[in-house]
Amino acid sequence: MASTYTYSFFPISKSVGIHASAQKYRELRLKALKTSPGSFSSTYEIEAAFSDADWVDRLTVLDREVFICAATPSGRDPSCSDDTQWIGQVTLRGPSSRADFELPAEAGQPPQRSDEEEERWQMLSLFTLPEYRGRGLGSKLCQAAIDYLRSYRSAPRDVQVRLIVKAGNDVTVELYRRLGFVHAGRATLVEALIANGDEHLIPKDQARNSAIPETAAFPLVPTVREIVLTLQDESRWTNLPY
Repeated sequence: MASTYTYSFFPISKSVGIHASAQKYRELRLKALKTSPGSFSSTYEIEAAFSDADWVDRLTVLDREVFICAATPSGRDPSCSDDTQWIGQVTLRGPSSRADFELPAEAGQPPQRSDEEEERWQMLSLFTLPEYRGRGLGSKLCQAAIDYLRSYRSAPRDVQVRLIVKAGNDVTVELYRRLGFVHAGRATLVEALIANGDEHLIPKDQARNSAIPETAAFPLVPTVREIVLTLQDESRWTNLPY
């Protein structure tokens, strides 16, 4: 498969071809929820019921940027080939204020710097289709997202990227550590849902600080300037088993 496909990485436009993009994204997202249900806070049953307008809204909300890995048969133009398939994605949510980004003290997360000193983003929903894993595509998706954060800003503030992984998912934790992320405490499932912008999935009887130990998660964040250091070492972005 690797010798017959070329791969491209790009953010989904919030305006150009948005309805077609929403349908492609829906197909990929539902495959992800079916294939790896334990990797997501949402479920296939919830999102399969979304309307077309819901999927468009997901891609056009101002605080999210969705990045896609697309596979195109070799020799075809990815921009105009009907054979191009979306096979992976990762999402950035932000930038968030210090107040919105901070977890409760019990989480053990390091203190946050001021909004003037630092910009904060949450990374979530990294996924590639199983038949394309083991080719480093997940790491390249992350690189595309981080390159976006490095290039779109006019001010050279430091950037912090955080993600929250379900407890017990040691393989995923190790993969992110190889990308330069370090352990930075623990969070409840409720806190993880809020950080990912999925408050609507929280049961009405659960408060923000509710402890759900059986589904606690690991928040991982790069140390100061870790994004830049990670990108300087290109070998850390290849051959990851996604």
